[in-house]
Amino acid sequence: MKQDNFEEIVGKYLALGNHEHRYTSFDYCYNYFLKEDDLTRDMEKSCFEMAFYLASWGMFRGSSFLLQKSAKYFVKTIEYINSLEETFWKIDVDKYNDENIEKMFEIYKNLYLLVMNFESRHVTLITKMMLGIFGCIPAYDDYFCKSFKELSNKRCGFTTFNKDSLYIIKEFYDHNKHSIDKIASETFTYDFITGEKTKINYPKAKIIDMYVQV
Repeated sequence: MKQDNFEEIVGKYLALGNHEHRYTSFDYCYNYFLKEDDLTRDMEKSCFEMAFYLASWGMFRGSSFLLQKSAKYFVKTIEYINSLEETFWKIDVDKYNDENIEKMFEIYKNLYLLVMNFESRHVTLITKMMLGIFGCIPAYDDYFCKSFKELSNKRCGFTTFNKDSLYIIKEFYDHNKHSIDKIASETFTYDFITGEKTKINYPKAKIIDMYVQV
C-alpha cells in the first residue's frame, strides 16, 4: 500500500487552501472542539461550528435530512461531546489499537443515535463529524471509499464503519508513515480571527483524508 506520489498529491490539496477557502472549515471546527473546555458555555456557537463545517463538506445538500434542520438540532450532540474525556482527542491513525478502536466505535454509535434518528446512509455523515471534531478518522465519503477499496485490493468495501476498515487504514498509514508524519508535522490549521496559521498540527487522519480528495 506504499504510495510513491503521496506527498505530491497532498501538496496539490494544500496548495488550494487559504483562510477563506471551504477547506479551512475543517480547521475552524477542529480548533474549536480541541481547545474549548466547555462546549455548552456558548451552545449557539458550538452548534454553528458543527453545522457550518458539515455544510461546507456537503452534508446539507440535496436530499439530506439535515437540509430540514437548523443548527439547534445539534444541541444534544454538543452535550454528548462535552461529556467525553480528553483522551478521545488523542486518538489518531498511529494509535489504532483494540482499546482505541473500541472508543471509536462507542463514539460512532452514540453520534449515530443522536444525529441520524435511524436515517440510512449514516457512515459518511458520522465519519465526517468524527474527523472534524476529533481528527481521528478519514471521512468515509465516496472518494475515500472508492480509493481505499482499490488500495486494499477489495479486502474491504468501506461502506460500513467496521474493524476491518480501520485496520486497513492503519496498514496504509504504516506503509506511508514517513510521508504522513512529515506532512502532519509541517501542516498547521488556520486561526479564524487572524487568518494566520496556528500551532495546531493537522492530525494524521486528516492527511490521509486529503490524499483521496484531489
